[in-house]
Amino acid sequence: MAIDEGSAELMRGDLAHLSSVTEKRMFGGLAFMLNGNMLCGVHGAGVGGGAMYRVGKDNQAEALALPGAGPMEFTGRPMGGMVSLKAEAMGEDDVRARLLALAVDFVGALPAK
Repeated sequence: MAIDEGSAELMRGDLAHLSSVTEKRMFGGLAFMLNGNMLCGVHGAGVGGGAMYRVGKDNQAEALALPGAGPMEFTGRPMGGMVSLKAEAMGEDDVRARLLALAVDFVGALPAK
């Protein structure tokens, strides 16, 4: 499944200041890993594009209050601690920055893999 390369480039730019970030193709999209833990990613075009952020359950309510953010669902079920950003909202630098900050807050505290 193809990903939106424009969204992937936006996310790469957002992540440029972080060390220990790697890319991994998975679940038909592109995931970005921080110290081996999934941090965020770009959805495949087959699921409408957009992005996902692993913000953790404690940060989820704040993340869901941002414009364009919604619950992340996989196989029809919501995934706790994960939020999805609609493709239309990918151009909102401030929203992406806030979601990334919430994700780094959560994932950065996890032990490295």
